[in-house]
Amino acid sequence: MNNTTLASPALRLRIEGMTCASCVARVEKALTQVPGVDSADVNLATETAEVRLSKRDDSAAALVAAVEKAGYHASVERDETRPPAATPRDGWRVAVAAALSLPLMLPMLGRLVGQHWALDGWLQLALATPVQFWLGARFYRAGWKALRAGSGNMDLLVAIGTTAGWALSAYLLLRHGAHGSGHTYFEASAVVITLVLLGKWLEVRAKRQTTEAIRALQALRPERARVRREGGDVDVPIARVLVGDVVVVRPGERLPVDGRVVEGDSHVDESLITGESLPVAKHAGDAVTGGAVNGEGLLLVRTTAVGAESTLARIVRLVESAQAKKAPIQRLVDRVSAVFVPVVLALALLTLLGWGLGSGQWESAILDAVAVLVIACPCALGLATPTAIMAGTGVAARHGILIKDAEALEIAHGVTIVAFDKTGTLTEGRPELLACEASDGDAAALLAASAAMQAGSEHPLARAVMAAVQRDGLAVPAANDVRAVAGRGVSAVVEGRALRLGSTRWMQELGVDLAAFTARAEALQAQGRTVSWLAEVDRPRSAVGAPPQGGDASGPAEPDPRRPLVAAPGSPRLIGLLAFGDAPRPSAAGAIRRLHALGVRTVLVSGDHRGSAEAVARALGIDEVRAEVLPQDKAAIVTELKAGGARVAMVGDGINDAPALAAADVGIAMGSGTDVAMHAAGITLMRGDVALVADAIDISRRSTAKIRQNLFWAFVYNVVGIPLAAVGLLQPVIAGAAMALSSVSVVSNALLLRRWKGKVQ
Repeated sequence: MNNTTLASPALRLRIEGMTCASCVARVEKALTQVPGVDSADVNLATETAEVRLSKRDDSAAALVAAVEKAGYHASVERDETRPPAATPRDGWRVAVAAALSLPLMLPMLGRLVGQHWALDGWLQLALATPVQFWLGARFYRAGWKALRAGSGNMDLLVAIGTTAGWALSAYLLLRHGAHGSGHTYFEASAVVITLVLLGKWLEVRAKRQTTEAIRALQALRPERARVRREGGDVDVPIARVLVGDVVVVRPGERLPVDGRVVEGDSHVDESLITGESLPVAKHAGDAVTGGAVNGEGLLLVRTTAVGAESTLARIVRLVESAQAKKAPIQRLVDRVSAVFVPVVLALALLTLLGWGLGSGQWESAILDAVAVLVIACPCALGLATPTAIMAGTGVAARHGILIKDAEALEIAHGVTIVAFDKTGTLTEGRPELLACEASDGDAAALLAASAAMQAGSEHPLARAVMAAVQRDGLAVPAANDVRAVAGRGVSAVVEGRALRLGSTRWMQELGVDLAAFTARAEALQAQGRTVSWLAEVDRPRSAVGAPPQGGDASGPAEPDPRRPLVAAPGSPRLIGLLAFGDAPRPSAAGAIRRLHALGVRTVLVSGDHRGSAEAVARALGIDEVRAEVLPQDKAAIVTELKAGGARVAMVGDGINDAPALAAADVGIAMGSGTDVAMHAAGITLMRGDVALVADAIDISRRSTAKIRQNLFWAFVYNVVGIPLAAVGLLQPVIAGAAMALSSVSVVSNALLLRRWKGKVQ
């Protein structure tokens, strides 16, 4: 698994002091004004900024300075110095504020039960003042920084509103005395500050739960490893383990590194990494991933990757990157938030002047203006989208689905067509040679020549040929001038004979007469078999610049354009055919049924002969087949499927799938496939289970629904609350409670995503 590639160098900053969506907008504006910055994504929920630079240079100091100037604190975040997730540290402030504020609430509570409890005015002042200026000092500091930066935020609204209430009460106390007729409103200011502090404390607790998946992944890597050296086994810190070291993993221990088993047999639990619920058998030669738990056997593992290059570290970076990115819908929210605070300040001023000048009741007018300021805090708007994204990407990661960015998460919910590659995606990717038939009856010679042409290839069909040769104990002759032709096959000279091994399409282009085996080939293809043909051309020729052995029947490499592969004059001679069978993945049929249940149409896009492709499609229930498609044409098929407004996801695993994955609205790569495919895709399925395609779409739909629900409630709080406060129907205390509840409610709603469980486990 490779790390996400970015269009430009990226730097990650940790931002402290942000409280609402307006803060996000201001930090982004400050960062984008720094020379050399292409773009900046600031996330309120993770309190981070991901900055993309036009070039890699020493601009970290300038970025930090820009954030500091905007009124916040910033530091560069590195893997080795990444701080733990935010913890709710201000519980004591909430407790002290509540203890001081509750006595101020006694008169209000007494009126509810017909009692007239009253506190001395000076005692009210003594209780309210520490809450206002000591426990509430954070609002003044942050509000002042916002003012200096020429903008506003939640803290400014709270500071202005509560100060107005406290100042009005102090004025009335001084004017009328402790037992005068003037009523004070100390409880309103103190309780609002207490409720806001409580809301922020609960919010931090809830946000911490949204990052649970990241913390669980970070906790997987052991701190130490047992390395086998010449003098015996040595227990060393994980940072001292080198690539090539042999690590000893005892039963029940967690694997400290990525590597390959050199000795031992065991079962390994990879559930927290791939989502695979059952332990996986591991033997000598098998790859293992750091963070997995060893089962019953002792394993010796040769290290292939450590530290930041390990699979686990890359997964953590990928999930963190996805959680830091913004969904497209968040851009609209940011634009609204940028003008929100100035508009609220204007509405509060209008409320004050309207009621004060209209009725002459300036005390009530001030309280109504305070209520407008308090209810309008845009905390919920800033948290609505990122918390849902964090919860969605987190639960996806726990189930073996890695989502590269928030845009992929949001787009996937609208997928209407899923196009599948066949080999290695819908099938196991481990084909077997099921038929080998020669025109002269010498099947052994046919198989040996085919093996010679593919001896150095890693293609699944080539491996099937080599396995058959080894099984039959055949001698493999040497091959020269081996060249692969993309989408067609492979050319080579074997024992002085110019041979071509490849598809029906290529044989027809070469003019090979296939009549002798046409009926047999059609029968095999109707059973879902993949047929390759071996033919001989009239005379061998050398290929300029030809690569060494390593071609295969599918041809992943491009030919030299200076030497087009054409048959020599005369009629090529058919030698025979090879037929391969690749069993469908056990979960493939169920995955297709789930996609249909989600209202998604399925398409098979394959380079195989139409007969074999349609046989697989019938067995799995796929709606449409596009067969005999050259690798370079897969992207064009995806573009064609997108015509008319359809949203297309492409699922593949090979190098030749990468253009189609990039062309699709959402590319979904099998984790068992190539790194190139995973780079081109927006979503990677870690355990290579095609059933996860429907899970990814389902998670996307549920996450998008949570985003919309959160934004709806965040806007409703303000659309309903501000007018009620402006017309005098909402007391500041109730406004403060509603504002605190709005933030907690959107985060709690997003956390419901953590309860998601896939249909296919």
